Amino acid sequence: MMESSTRIVISASRRTDIPAFYMKWFMKQIEKGIFKITNPYNRRVSNLPSTPERVHTIVFWSKNFGPFIKEGLGTRLEKMGYHLFFNFTLNSDSPWLEPNVPPLDKRLDQLAVLTDRFTPESVNWRFDPICFYQTEKGGIRDNLDDFSRIACQAGQNGISRCITSFMDDYPKIQKRVRKIHESIPGFSFVDPGIEKKKKVMLAMEQELKGKNIQLQTCCEKRIINVLPASSAITQSACIPNDLLVKIFGGRLSLKKDAGQRIKDGCGCMVSVDIGSYHLQPCHHNCLFCYANPSI
Repeated sequence: MMESSTRIVISASRRTDIPAFYMKWFMKQIEKGIFKITNPYNRRVSNLPSTPERVHTIVFWSKNFGPFIKEGLGTRLEKMGYHLFFNFTLNSDSPWLEPNVPPLDKRLDQLAVLTDRFTPESVNWRFDPICFYQTEKGGIRDNLDDFSRIACQAGQNGISRCITSFMDDYPKIQKRVRKIHESIPGFSFVDPGIEKKKKVMLAMEQELKGKNIQLQTCCEKRIINVLPASSAITQSACIPNDLLVKIFGGRLSLKKDAGQRIKDGCGCMVSVDIGSYHLQPCHHNCLFCYANPSI
């Protein structure tokens, strides 16, 4: 039977970490065959059929796939007929920036499990975002300390793509920063400027080249435009429908997702996000997070 071009990609989720915190809810909705989706802007509720006949691929986004792996949910979903793809954000250990994610050792173990069980081609490594900051002690620091270590492990696990971007300093982030001044005196995020960002990006590309990992950027068109012609850094698609078809077969729309930041260089293709900022708050409490509505 030929697959219908109307099959969809489920994004689970840009808005919260479902694999870390909400897999029980997710599996209940899968068993029901429907998700109720609340539009984050107008609060309208719609129903999304989620049976294997209607869903081509589920794309999971997470900083902690531990609960997902422990419960064997990937195997269960595959047996039900779903294809799975993973966006795994693996950053350096940083109790200031990402206070509630597992230690890096455990997260690297999770990466090895995912690539072994579901193939490296179905996993994007996201080192995101790159942050620059300072405290009252002076000097500008970044969160790249463990980048080389993660890259070595990713290369050994067969990962071929690393997606990155620089932090956007939203007003909600500035409010969070003001609240932590008692524990981290003088903390503030810093924008180092375009030339520094370009230098960092090229150094990352060089680091990854020997590991056969391509560096891609998420919504960093400005950086892409100033890179030298010798650089192979490209814009990314964290939801890459063309790649999903290549891996799993079938048919999908290859249109860009109009709800994303296309003008800034987002290459994501159409999908339906089933998460909620407000109903399913993320408990990682990352200082730089754009998604968490809590201040």
